[in-house]
Amino acid sequence: MKKGIHPENYRLVAFKDMSNDDVFLTKSTAQTKETIEVDGNEYPLIKLEISRSSHPFYTGKTKLVDSAGRIDKFKNKYKKFKKEEK
Repeated sequence: MKKGIHPENYRLVAFKDMSNDDVFLTKSTAQTKETIEVDGNEYPLIKLEISRSSHPFYTGKTKLVDSAGRIDKFKNKYKKFKKEEK
């Protein structure tokens, strides 16, 4: 490996899946201002929208994740073309 190109500030960081509150620790260089206490120790916190514990590929469950409201926007846009039932 080349010398001097890899960061040296690796530390344990807590990643929290906001959709199901799953927290896991791993080493990272990601910067954050938030912290969380896990097992009596305080770690920097990175918040995730989706992780291995909530991703449909890993869980085997189909789950709709729409954080930006794109589906509602689509439905409202094309509502006028919907046929009325009699």
